[in-house]
Amino acid sequence: MSLDRRGLIWIAAGGSAALLLAAWGFQYLGGLAPCAMCIWQRWPHAVAAALGPAALMAGGALVPLAGALAAGTSGAIGIYHTGVERSWWEGPSSCTSGPVEGLTAAELMDQIMAAPLVQCDQVAWEMLGLSMASWNAVVSFGLAGLWLLAALRARRGPVAA
Repeated sequence: MSLDRRGLIWIAAGGSAALLLAAWGFQYLGGLAPCAMCIWQRWPHAVAAALGPAALMAGGALVPLAGALAAGTSGAIGIYHTGVERSWWEGPSSCTSGPVEGLTAAELMDQIMAAPLVQCDQVAWEMLGLSMASWNAVVSFGLAGLWLLAALRARRGPVAA
């Protein structure tokens, strides 16, 4: 079975839109507030979803390449977020819990009051051992691949999938 360029664009842009809807569903229906890095992962998907109509109207490879970049960016942020969740590396100090050594009681209270409600280094939900950030990375890189296929098809014509 071979998908044409338009079909690939529909799936890739629709996939980003579906990920956004799922994130909002977890947030507003499921009660899982997002951390700052979760929000960062949403913006590139909004761009990729918005590029769908433009890619369908434009015939070249530039818009699908931009879609691939957007989806890949969300995937890269997802990998970074996964590493923070798994303590493979430090996350931004603005959204991760840190040591409290050497702080006075007043400084500790100020740090607690200034901290975001949701910490980026805490896994809020997981399935099959993967957090939402990890699943976002997996799906985002798949969507980036679909965008790249669409870009190839703009240049060479149909390619068997």
